[in-house]
Amino acid sequence: MKEKVIRAISKFNHELKLQGFKAFQIEEDTTDTRTYSRKEFYKICLTTGKSRIHYSDKTYEQEGTILFFGNPHIPYSWETISTTYVGYTILFSEEFFKNSERSESLQQSSFFKIGGTPVLKITDEQRTFLNTIFQKMITEQESDYVFKDELIRNYISLIIHESLKMEPSEGYEKNKNASSRLTSVFLELLERQFPIETTANPLQLRTAQQYAQHLNVHINYLNRAVKEVTGRSTTTHITERILTEAKALLQHTDWSISEIAYALGFDYPTYFNNFFKKVTGTNPTAFRLAEV
Repeated sequence: MKEKVIRAISKFNHELKLQGFKAFQIEEDTTDTRTYSRKEFYKICLTTGKSRIHYSDKTYEQEGTILFFGNPHIPYSWETISTTYVGYTILFSEEFFKNSERSESLQQSSFFKIGGTPVLKITDEQRTFLNTIFQKMITEQESDYVFKDELIRNYISLIIHESLKMEPSEGYEKNKNASSRLTSVFLELLERQFPIETTANPLQLRTAQQYAQHLNVHINYLNRAVKEVTGRSTTTHITERILTEAKALLQHTDWSISEIAYALGFDYPTYFNNFFKKVTGTNPTAFRLAEV
């Protein structure tokens, strides 16, 4: 009989969720992979080196020192090109930052928006100043100061406001094939919804319409692009990915059928049963028993 196991969440991710914030120095992280649920946290990086960043429908190639802003709701990937790469990273949840009266700056900042520019080129003078801010946050998170969270939020606000005063870098190139790039962004966003780690955070995007709204494009445009590039519909991709996750949860967790249904965004277990049987020809319970 196969042993049922609960999907492991890294210790780092668990601590990050509890605290809502974490700062660390990149060069001290080379031997320790920090695994976390990227879809839950904003990210700001101050890095020096050569890199290629894919963010929404744009690609940024940067060399030198940059400041990068990652939005948990926008898919992105990062390629490190240079052998030496140093700097700082901070991760924080929206809930952590919203406790600040200055949280409006986060929502209004163009750096975190899908149509904005998430990369800034940083001068040596600016890097020296920002290094100090990141170092202060690293020190403060380990302190016993009662109001350290508020102080850290002030530091984050300071970084955002200093960034708003700088000219955004436009060193990007749009994909020549708009349909190909939009499809790539859709597939990245789809994959970022998974794996489902806990029933406390159910799947949020389940329909083609929801993905189109999230990507700020018309549903017809998204459907045409995905069909043109992959030969399959947007809905087919979503259905297949949800089904893959459903099978994994049935095989490798001891969650009940109701818990799995809820985690995958179904309002009722019967809806999940009907979905699963329509696609596979069998129901979830029978599938689970057959895999034991």
